Amino acid sequence: MRYLLLRLIINAIGLYAATRLVPGISYEGDWVTIVIVAFIFGLMNALVRPILTFLTCPLVALTLGLFIFVINAIMLALTGWLAGQFGIAFRVADFTAAFLGAVVISVISFLLTMLIHDDDGRRRS
Repeated sequence: MRYLLLRLIINAIGLYAATRLVPGISYEGDWVTIVIVAFIFGLMNALVRPILTFLTCPLVALTLGLFIFVINAIMLALTGWLAGQFGIAFRVADFTAAFLGAVVISVISFLLTMLIHDDDGRRRS
């Protein structure tokens, strides 16, 4: 449970950074909006991303893993669409914004994950 809450917080920070750094990604509301979007983003990454990664495995291999950024961009775009379906004001304007946002979220997530250690000193990845 602690791990899931930690991932939610890291996703929320990454999404917030993306809204501030990437033109074309925006939200209206307070921090609760970002946390709800982070929850949707986490669900998308848990349920849809593995299927998409499996289906595009040859492309991931051919690009030496760089296609993962495209998959991450698709996940962010789907999160924006799904949030809109629930009436949550989180928008991803186009694929370029989704791609750049996915890069920002990935970097923030990587850095924060590396900073946080388990009780026994191991890094959580």
